[in-house]
Amino acid sequence: MRIVVATHNDHKVAELQRILADDLPEAALEAYEGPEAVEDGVTFAENALIKAREAFEETGIASIADDSGIAVDALEGAPGIFSARYAGTRDDRDNLELLLRNLEGVADRGAAFVCAAAYVDGERELVEMGVWRGSVLEAPAGTGGFGYDPIFQPDDAPVSAAELSAEEKDALSHRRRAFRALAAVLAAPAAPAAPAASAD
Repeated sequence: MRIVVATHNDHKVAELQRILADDLPEAALEAYEGPEAVEDGVTFAENALIKAREAFEETGIASIADDSGIAVDALEGAPGIFSARYAGTRDDRDNLELLLRNLEGVADRGAAFVCAAAYVDGERELVEMGVWRGSVLEAPAGTGGFGYDPIFQPDDAPVSAAELSAEEKDALSHRRRAFRALAAVLAAPAAPAAPAASAD
């Protein structure tokens, strides 16, 4: 079962290969070399589907994609779908530092990593969501992970996401939750067709 991973982010490709190894062991995940999709949706789900559709149209191979970001309670869900380009530079460090500046003096640090996982194969379009609750730290901690990981303190871990091992993060993350739900749908047996109505 060939599946194209519709991203140019090598970190995400490696993460999805690990995450889906057990849930879809028969799937061979392939890197996507096509053009980058224009993410003009207004939700994580819309943008994930845009990327998966683009990859499928370019390759003719079943494609998966995700759209992920951090949603901060005190910022009314921002940066949300704009997480990767929050600072206007598409640089992880710039995005992280801008978020910290925007939260200076803010007591409510509640936040969530959100992921929409999409699958497109020409016959089906599927989307599943994953949410990982936590809070925004006042300063970065840890050198692992990517994106906002150094300033995200998960509710279900004693350290920042950047201080977790890859295996620990894979077991807890929003991406794991979304793609595990997606894999469960893909692995489920197809429902039998309804019997044709008899003509009397």
